[in-house]
Amino acid sequence: MEALFLKTLDELLEHDKQRETDGFPRRIRLGRLSKPLPGKKSQVVVVPTTTEPKFYHDDSVTEDGEGGETGGSGEGQEGEVLGESPAEPQEGEGQGPGQGEGGDHDLTSDAYDLGKVLTERFQLPNIKDKGKKRSFNKYTYDLTDRNRGFGQLLDKKATMRRIVETNIQLGNITPGLPINTDELMVGPRDQVYRILSPEKDFETQAVVFFVRDYSGSMEGRPTELVSLQHLLIYSWLAFQYQNNIISRFILHDTEAKEVPDFYTYYKSSVSGGTRCAPAFEMVNKIIDDEHLAVDYNIYVFYGTDGDDWDNAGKELTEALEKMTETVNRIGITVTKSTEGSDTVVERTVERSGLLKTKPKLIRLDSFAAADANEQRLIDGIKKLVG
Repeated sequence: MEALFLKTLDELLEHDKQRETDGFPRRIRLGRLSKPLPGKKSQVVVVPTTTEPKFYHDDSVTEDGEGGETGGSGEGQEGEVLGESPAEPQEGEGQGPGQGEGGDHDLTSDAYDLGKVLTERFQLPNIKDKGKKRSFNKYTYDLTDRNRGFGQLLDKKATMRRIVETNIQLGNITPGLPINTDELMVGPRDQVYRILSPEKDFETQAVVFFVRDYSGSMEGRPTELVSLQHLLIYSWLAFQYQNNIISRFILHDTEAKEVPDFYTYYKSSVSGGTRCAPAFEMVNKIIDDEHLAVDYNIYVFYGTDGDDWDNAGKELTEALEKMTETVNRIGITVTKSTEGSDTVVERTVERSGLLKTKPKLIRLDSFAAADANEQRLIDGIKKLVG
C-alpha cells in the first residue's frame, strides 16, 4: 500500500513561503466558510486550496483577478463563502469575521476544491458513470463528418456506394448481371473522406438527496456532525461530477418535508417524535414523479441519532428496498448518544438484509456523537461511499 504523508497547514504555508523566496508565486489560498453554532453564534472554517498556474508567458496575467476580497460573518447563510485570499494577508486587507451584511456568494468552486482534496488526500473512490447528457460547453473532435474529394480518412464503404451509383448511371453496371470491375470508372467526386469535426461531449450528472432527522433528540451535536459530513460529501461529489450536481434537502420528524437550501436544512429543528419511513418514501416519490433515474446518478445520504417510533421497521424496510432499484448509493449515518448502544434504525437496516444482499448500494456507519471529530467523519465518508 502506498504511504500517505500528511502535513499540517502551518507546514504547507511554510513550504509555500519558500516558493516565494525562490522566485515563484504562492499557490496556497485560504478560503473561509461560515458555520452556525448554537446560540446564534457562528464559526469560520478555514479551507486551504491551491491555485494552478495558467499557460501565460506573463505570470502577472495568471494572478490577475484571483482572490483578493475577504468577507464578514453577517446575515449570510451557513456554508457560504466568506472570502478567499492569499495565505499571507496583504496590507489593508481585513481578516476575520466582521459585522458587514452578507452578500451573494458561490459555494460551488470552494466545494469543488475541497472535493478534490478529499479525493486525492484521502483516496476516496470514483463512482462509476451511469447516465450522460450532452454538454453545452465541452467538445471532442472525431472523424464524423464526410466530404467528397478530400479529407483525413477514406471512407471505403461510402466510396464504393458512390462508385456503384456512378457506373449504374453510365451503364457500366446492369442490375442482375455480373460486374466487370475493369470497366468501372471512378469520378473525382466518388471518393468520400471522413474529416475531423467538433462534437458535443457528454457529461455525467448526479442528484444527491441529503436527508436528516430534525426531531428534538437531534438538537445540538448530532445535527452539527450530520450536516458537516453532508457538506463534505457534497464537496466530494461536486468534484467527481465536475459541478454537474443537483442537491435536494429533506427533513423529517414524524412527517417529511423538502426544504430549499442547506441553510434551512442545517438550522431547522422541532420538538416532536421520530418516524424515519416518510423521508425515504418522499425521496422515492420525487424520483418516480420527476423520472430522475433515467438521466441522473442518484445518491441518498441520511443522518439520524437512530430513534424511530416504528420498532418493527416494516415501512422503512419497504422504502429502502424500493430505493435500491433506482439509486447508486444509500449512505446512512447514525450519531448515537452512547458508544455501543444499539439503535432502532440500526436494527431495522440489519434485519432488512440489504447490507449483505446489496452491499454496493447501501452502507451504514454509526458512532458516538460525543467522541466524534472531523477525522471520524472522513472515515465515515470512506465507509459510506467506498
